[in-house]
Amino acid sequence: MGGGGSSNRRVTFETDENENITVVKGVRLSDSVIDRMKEPSSPSGRPQQPLANDEELKKRIAEELALERARRDSEAQKRRLKQEQMYVRDEFGKILERERISSNEHLTRAILRERAATEEERQKARRFVSSETFVEVSNFLSNHVFRLVSNYW
Repeated sequence: MGGGGSSNRRVTFETDENENITVVKGVRLSDSVIDRMKEPSSPSGRPQQPLANDEELKKRIAEELALERARRDSEAQKRRLKQEQMYVRDEFGKILERERISSNEHLTRAILRERAATEEERQKARRFVSSETFVEVSNFLSNHVFRLVSNYW
């Protein structure tokens, strides 16, 4: 690590629950440097208070990690909920579209049946009028013919 020239390097490191220092980004430190980092550095010479109660620190870190995990879980659950809502909305839209198509088909069939029934009624009426007219004309002619024949004889 040492060498002729010194260069500025940015190093990020963390400690775990056993106070082991690990380099997150940058250059790995030697054990002697790590040991010096663990030593208290008090310029006044009186002993420094222990940093924070280790158990309290561990507890606080665990709580923060649990909160972060809960936040991530909550966000993931929100994403899943939104995806499920979109899926349900899409499926509901598909169902509505199928119902609309089915209703249109039923309506079209009903309209065609009504048109056919109306046409059939129209033709029956036409035939009825024709037969009634025929009967009227026939009666008229037979009455006329009868009078003519009676007058002639």
